[in-house]
Amino acid sequence: MATTALITGASTGIGYELSKCFAADHHNLILIARQETKLRQVAAELSEQFGVSVKVLVADLAKPDAPQIIADEIHKDSLQIDYLVNNAGFGLGGKFVETDLSAELEMMQVNMVALVHLSKLFLPTMVARGSGKIMNVASTAAFQPGPLMAVYYASKAFVLSFTEAIANELADTGVTVTALCPGPTQSEFQQRAHIENTRLVKGKFMGMMTSAAVAQIGYRGLMQGKRLLIPGLLNKIGVQSIRLSPRRVATQVARMLQES
Repeated sequence: MATTALITGASTGIGYELSKCFAADHHNLILIARQETKLRQVAAELSEQFGVSVKVLVADLAKPDAPQIIADEIHKDSLQIDYLVNNAGFGLGGKFVETDLSAELEMMQVNMVALVHLSKLFLPTMVARGSGKIMNVASTAAFQPGPLMAVYYASKAFVLSFTEAIANELADTGVTVTALCPGPTQSEFQQRAHIENTRLVKGKFMGMMTSAAVAQIGYRGLMQGKRLLIPGLLNKIGVQSIRLSPRRVATQVARMLQES
């Protein structure tokens, strides 16, 4: 029986590369993104290259009713979700006192609320049948406060905490939940977040992992049922150093990297 993966933020970056990983393994796809033209191009590409069924749902997860609309559409077509990949998310750089409130509220809706909402909608069915996998894309930003990207870092800390908690709750149910925590990755993220001139991006650009490399590590780890994935040796070392550092020091280092 064919299996189906639902992937949000599937038109670019890590979401696009994860879609390729699933398609290459002959899983059918339901792809979610705001950019209809790009999304349909991706769907046509993957369907032609890998011979899988690809359904496109154009949705803006910044809108509170989007997850329920997605679920209703899937239920209407009697589709079963075997893999849920909550990848959609974005960031915003700058001092909190100066940044745009509406953008930050939308960020919280996409990065946290929609992720929880979609998990709530599809997880009970997975548990009832005793199989299924969820991947929540967090970040190495989840491991410390992030001055000059305060809301983004906090949102990813939420994703990591939420994921590890429900992964524990789901032990022995046949359902696994994985947190993917990439470091700086080559994608459109930096431009949208207006952080392309920060030390973090400029200083590491040549050493940034590609979206494809992150996705491949994430996909393999998801299939193995791992709870936490930190792609790349330098990112693993960085996270461990944060854990061993005084909180104030880790916060100051994060600020230094976010400065231009």
